[in-house]
Amino acid sequence: MTISVVKEIGVLVPTFKEDKIVILFGPQAPKELREMAVIHEFEILSEEPLKVGGTIQFDDESFTITAVGSHANKNLKELGHVSIYFQEPLEDVLPGAVFAAPNHFPTLKEGTVITFK
Repeated sequence: MTISVVKEIGVLVPTFKEDKIVILFGPQAPKELREMAVIHEFEILSEEPLKVGGTIQFDDESFTITAVGSHANKNLKELGHVSIYFQEPLEDVLPGAVFAAPNHFPTLKEGTVITFK
């Protein structure tokens, strides 16, 4: 299990609600990316936090992972970065992307606990 806590929500994050995309970045994210990202910090980090059939939980909201890009786990572990799409997977999943269902934008606030199981 991997557990992380939301530390900051960029001013542009609400603009991604319609597209149902959440962009996570660790605390070392550069200033130009912080505006569009949810900045989080790991409390517990497991070896392979993202896997098809696993879950991503934002506080009490749970989503099932339906697709994982080839570099998503590496990016998440090294940079705290992953783009989560709350929609049906595309034919070609981008290397750093994760798709999850149900297809709606999660509720986010500073202090939200993100759990990957």
